[in-house]
Amino acid sequence: MSADTAQAIRVLIVDDHEVLAMSLGHVLDAEPDLHTVGAARSLAEARSLLPQVLPDVVLMDHRLPDGDGVAAIAQLRELRPSTQYVVLTASTADQVLVSAIEAGASGFLSKSRSLDEVRSAVRAAHGGEAVISPEMLARLLPRLNRNRNSANTDLTERELDVLSLLADGLTNSEIATELVVSVHTVRNHVANISTKLGAHSKLEVLSIAIRQGLLPGR
Repeated sequence: MSADTAQAIRVLIVDDHEVLAMSLGHVLDAEPDLHTVGAARSLAEARSLLPQVLPDVVLMDHRLPDGDGVAAIAQLRELRPSTQYVVLTASTADQVLVSAIEAGASGFLSKSRSLDEVRSAVRAAHGGEAVISPEMLARLLPRLNRNRNSANTDLTERELDVLSLLADGLTNSEIATELVVSVHTVRNHVANISTKLGAHSKLEVLSIAIRQGLLPGR
């Protein structure tokens, strides 16, 4: 393995369509900062491969021969908590997308999207960004599960500001501009919020925040 490959974003593809998985692998491996470390055709194969290949990002098919890819994310995350998940789906039904958010996915991509968007999604997920448009986020937030009786009061005022801007669909860079702080400071705030809420991705942060009543009016 070259030094460049060792430093590249490690991607595991979980999809039972062999041609699609191979195509994605070729496209990703053509990029100097991306490296496909394996392909699984089922959840069972994914569970076996994950602790062996240690991916940074998993491209996860929604429907697999032995189960629901979205529903499996929580279990797979136990094997490697730092891995980020981008769900590949042929369905744009809101319930599928809401389930992906609540499962802790970094986002989702329709299988009809371009290969450029797949590459961008992998990089965004690895960088801690949410793979979702602000418009779609605004549509889905009201559909997340809510439990107003369990509000977490440990977030600081500035963390609540950052949380609100995350709910607007802003990236770390855009939040930094809005608050007139450095991107590094925003990353620290997001990391602190994630730790306090027990979240693994920005979308999971928003899911938990909605459930705990930390985003009134959303």
